[in-house]
Amino acid sequence: MSVISDRQTRQALDRESRNVREDDLKSLLERQRKVEHKVHTSGRLKRFSTDIRLMFSLLRDFWNGRYRQIPWKSVAAIAGALLYVLNPLDLIPDMIVGFGLLDDAGVVALCLKLVESDLHRYAAWKELDDEAAERARTTPDSA
Repeated sequence: MSVISDRQTRQALDRESRNVREDDLKSLLERQRKVEHKVHTSGRLKRFSTDIRLMFSLLRDFWNGRYRQIPWKSVAAIAGALLYVLNPLDLIPDMIVGFGLLDDAGVVALCLKLVESDLHRYAAWKELDDEAAERARTTPDSA
């Protein structure tokens, strides 16, 4: 028997996502290090560290207006999942050793499943954008 059901996970993500406003992104981006520290020190969340860094990168590019080819629903789901990870008093309080981060991992996994295609598109865009920026840095001016 699972400690947290798929239904509870979906409800938690939906609740967090519904409450996300664009202004919340700035606050979340300012707390990125706190989330990354929690992920790095948790066995349950550590497997999501690369995905969570990509999620933060997407949110930062969205916030800065560099990347807008994503529905708000996906942005809200990503922000909601990351805000959920920050909340120590969620479905299963983080202080409960051995179980406290199961719900956090479940919410992140569900979010990744829901926004997978959006993250893939963003990662492809990011790679092309990074390559273009690198070419611009290394190509001498022709003037």
